[in-house]
Amino acid sequence: MRPELQDIADEVSRLLQRPVTLEDRHFNMVAFGSHGEEIDDIRQDSILQRRSSADVRRWFEQFGIATSDEPVRTPASPDQRILPRLCLPARWNGVTYGYLWVLDDYHDVDEPRVAAAMRLAERAGALMAQQSRARDVLEFKLQDLLSPDRESAEQAADEIDQQGMVRRGVPISVLELRVTSPPAGTGPAPAVPINLWSLPRSVLATASESETTLLVPVPGGDLAPALDVARRVRDLYSERLDARDREHLVVGVGGPRPDLADARASWQEARLASRVCAAVPDVRPVAVWPELGVYRLLACGPDSALAGAVLDEAVVRLLEYGDAELIRTADSFLQHAGNAQQTASALNVHRQTVYYRLQKIEQVTGLDLNRGDHRLLLHLGLTFAPLLR
Repeated sequence: MRPELQDIADEVSRLLQRPVTLEDRHFNMVAFGSHGEEIDDIRQDSILQRRSSADVRRWFEQFGIATSDEPVRTPASPDQRILPRLCLPARWNGVTYGYLWVLDDYHDVDEPRVAAAMRLAERAGALMAQQSRARDVLEFKLQDLLSPDRESAEQAADEIDQQGMVRRGVPISVLELRVTSPPAGTGPAPAVPINLWSLPRSVLATASESETTLLVPVPGGDLAPALDVARRVRDLYSERLDARDREHLVVGVGGPRPDLADARASWQEARLASRVCAAVPDVRPVAVWPELGVYRLLACGPDSALAGAVLDEAVVRLLEYGDAELIRTADSFLQHAGNAQQTASALNVHRQTVYYRLQKIEQVTGLDLNRGDHRLLLHLGLTFAPLLR
């Protein structure tokens, strides 16, 4: 957040002698001043959660705040425990970039000072427009950074460095966030705006309809800052998604790279990690590429080549046999290093049931599960089947 925006919120609060907040056009919190007891649930939630809900947004937008270039008074709503407010749209060149909100529960805002407050709102609009344009430019630079053309990546890295956002030679990691595999018939999850104001200034982002890519500096190659951003961005999205979509929200984190110009390699790992995250429930909701072990074989070549290597005919026969219990038993047996008792406990069945199923698996596959090479073949096949079939 630009410090000038906090200064503007503080100045409006002093000028009108009322508690003030500044939100962007998506009702994400940008700045706020001190508050006394004169606060409602909406204000409290927006400060604590750094955003307002879609229902709150609809309530206020019905009064024309999104298109007004004049102050707008919004009424109280006792049912929703909303106090009356004075809204000062933060606009620039006819575009609304945010809102300064003034609590006015006693209708005692000093009217002669509202015009001066509107001039401050216009200043906020200009600053937010400037930052929005800068973000747009950096979004294009990030796309160039991820280009397979090394010359384009080098040029983008130099320009990002010159702007002071991320320096050359500082290790970086790339994140890929997406909503995947929505319930059948429900359609894709809606696009959700990220609250960029709440992220560190050095985090670069670019978004499409289905996924969001973020570049995060990780000094010393420590992925902790990237994991923190992954958590924060996932929380920001989750708050605005329906419950049915939240479980399908995954983040892949690429391994660190020593320089901006090497971001594409981390991005490719992040994409593969998010793919693993979507297919393997055990690694959700955030998959970190350096920690994915055998799943990193996905980076070794085309899917068709990997499928030909690990999806042996014996594995395919088991998958196509259509008995989910046999597949679960085989997977659990292999996960527990061939220990039948631990497998029985994990599946909550009798050990004799496990032995019976293992015999059936051997009949279907033609494998001998007493042989280590046969177990390895089956384990690899079952591990990669969700990703390759």
